[in-house]
Amino acid sequence: MAYPFKTLNISKIAVIGAGQIGPDIALHFAKSLSPYEVEIVVVDISVAALALAESKIEKKIKKAVETGAFKVAQAEKIKNALLFSINYESIKGADIVVEAATENTWVKDNIFQQVETLTDDHCIFLSNSSHLQPEVIFENIRNRSRCLVAHYFFPAEINPVVEIVPGAETDPALTDMLLAFYESIGKIPIQVKSAYGYAVDPIFEGLCQTAIQCLEKGWGNEKEIDAAAVKALGLGVGPFTALNLTGGNPITAHGLDELGRLVLPWFKTPALLHEKNNQKEPWETAARGETVTMGAEKEAKLVKTFQGAFFALSGFILDTGIVQVDDLNLACEMALVLKAPFTFMNAMGIKQAHDLASTFCAEHPGFPMPKSLDQAKAAGGWKLRDIVCKQHNQVLFITIRRPRVMNALNLEVLGQIRDALEAVKVNDPMTNDPMTNDPIRAVVITGFGIKAFVSGADLNMITSLKTPEEGVQNSRSFQAVLNYVADYPKPIVCAMNGFAFGGGNELAMACTARIAKKGLPVIFCQPEVNLGFIPGAGGTQRLPRIIGVEKAAEILRTGRPVAAKEALELGFIQQEAEHDLLTEAAELVLKIANGQLKPKPLPNEPMSSNGSPKALEIGHLSKKIDEILVKSIYEGSRMSLQEGLALESKLFGNCMQTEDMKIGLENFKTNGPKTPAHFIHQ
Repeated sequence: MAYPFKTLNISKIAVIGAGQIGPDIALHFAKSLSPYEVEIVVVDISVAALALAESKIEKKIKKAVETGAFKVAQAEKIKNALLFSINYESIKGADIVVEAATENTWVKDNIFQQVETLTDDHCIFLSNSSHLQPEVIFENIRNRSRCLVAHYFFPAEINPVVEIVPGAETDPALTDMLLAFYESIGKIPIQVKSAYGYAVDPIFEGLCQTAIQCLEKGWGNEKEIDAAAVKALGLGVGPFTALNLTGGNPITAHGLDELGRLVLPWFKTPALLHEKNNQKEPWETAARGETVTMGAEKEAKLVKTFQGAFFALSGFILDTGIVQVDDLNLACEMALVLKAPFTFMNAMGIKQAHDLASTFCAEHPGFPMPKSLDQAKAAGGWKLRDIVCKQHNQVLFITIRRPRVMNALNLEVLGQIRDALEAVKVNDPMTNDPMTNDPIRAVVITGFGIKAFVSGADLNMITSLKTPEEGVQNSRSFQAVLNYVADYPKPIVCAMNGFAFGGGNELAMACTARIAKKGLPVIFCQPEVNLGFIPGAGGTQRLPRIIGVEKAAEILRTGRPVAAKEALELGFIQQEAEHDLLTEAAELVLKIANGQLKPKPLPNEPMSSNGSPKALEIGHLSKKIDEILVKSIYEGSRMSLQEGLALESKLFGNCMQTEDMKIGLENFKTNGPKTPAHFIHQ
């Protein structure tokens, strides 16, 4: 077997290097691709290193089984996919080779020259370098069009971010392919232009430099500085702890000096880091559960320093032009486990953030004030988007990208979608497909990743609603954007890459048609009744008009999930994608645009009388909310669509007056989605 992806057909991947990160990269590939029986070979010249790598992976798999992350059969499949070899000949037949050796140009060059003799010209060469430019790594490789950097972050099997760094001669089509491939196996790929250190590491290493400089100045000890950094930036662990966990002293020491030589003179390895590196000593950090306290004045000074450094470093990287602001914002948040820098600055207030960065730069003469920060201050903040828009073959692709909350919707994201649609509503040459200069004739909306199209409406937004009037207004605001989608003059197909819950499903229903990845065990669900309220973005009106009142009522009232197979039988989706979802979605939407296919339109007029609702066992769910929901479904079906939507908004607001909505939301907040709420039916 093999993993078919677009034009790739992957049956074997080789990972070279059994040291710090290579085994983790191999484990992620095995976890993702073992269902397709893809062989993952780990190669190293050291028998001892291979033995340690195999032991490390086995321990991680065993722990995953114990915690329930892996089922026993899945764990066996993962282990069977892995092969550990000292023989470079085992690389033969690989479709992708990932080098994860030491950060040394000579070593990497020798590895790839040897790999080139063992593989054919279609094999993709990836280096997990953390700093070196692809032009340097692959200088002596004959076919550099298939070579680029894929920079993983610690721990590689868990940390989702991978920086994709093409070289000057890398085939752009391959870069696009790899971005999509990594997304398909659960990663968050970020494209970065070739530059020493790429986009994220200079920020991390700059923060480490700042921490060590604070230590050298006597502003605190390691534990205090770590604690202040965590408070300042929302870090998972402080800089000293991170260096200990990753064994990062040597590579950070080398990286800082090279960053100073090649990127910005401010970067410089502190003497204390050289000392720790030479003595091979860890930093003195807090034990698990240990509380670190310090004086308020000391803490405030450290917090301001870290925030100023973070904002200045982020702005500097943006000034280099190697990465887009939305990509850097996401990469920092997910790879470094801290607050997204540009979102953080907007939330703090751009003037205060600018002042902190300006103070830091003034205190560090080698660090210029970033021009992008000046521009953001003048503009009143950073212009950020949670959607990614790409145009290809007369189709606009809109991807909702909020991986931390599984693409949950709020009014801001909906507004971004509307703005993107408005920009190509009219066939203006300025909005034509840049590849063909053809007008945009159709749209595909999808979600980022492999789990969720949209996990629902952002519950932080729902819980912020306090009065029925606020509930009604929120519902109407959602409906206004979805009505805009439904009435859009060009066809819009929803490509359901994963499950659509709540507001996500309501967005899908507003589209012209829907297509889903084949075999999804759950494609849609309206789970609002589990939380003590009813759908408010059109769910009670559009679902009955798509699949019929009685079937819709049963699904809405029980809040049960629906699989892709059933959704196809119900006529909810147009088709299941046999191969690449977005390719088939584009084909479908262009057929609609060309008049070759006419999907069943959603009726705007009242539906035929449906009599009384059938008796239905709803278990622990709120009878009060069910009463409101039944009214919305059945009375709304006897109205025009717009009248029904108005009724739904009113009744959504009525839910705010019930005790059960308060109980449901509090239960979700406290216990999560798997614990049933104890409704009192009031």
